[in-house]
Amino acid sequence: MGRRIARWGGLLKPLCSVLAAGAVLAFFVTAVGSLQSGQSAEGLRQLEEALRKGCVTCYATEGAYPTSLKYLEERYGVQIDRERYDVHYTAFAENLMPDITVLEKTP
Repeated sequence: MGRRIARWGGLLKPLCSVLAAGAVLAFFVTAVGSLQSGQSAEGLRQLEEALRKGCVTCYATEGAYPTSLKYLEERYGVQIDRERYDVHYTAFAENLMPDITVLEKTP
């Protein structure tokens, strides 16, 4: 009887170690994925905010919103990572804030 208990005890310790290592690895992979997702969303938000601030600065300085995205980049220093983001910029009139949509490109 004592040998059976000793045999199971000898098997449970390595099994518990493997299960604990697997749980830690699964937690780590989930955490890294969540972090990358958060960074991606933050990059989108920052780019859109920079574009809007550039538009407002242009309106305050020149009395009109920029007519194109290129104008905003050249005159107000807004930088867009075109390999990572698509920016849709639609200007309606000089006195109306342009419609700005930033989308992340899929790999």
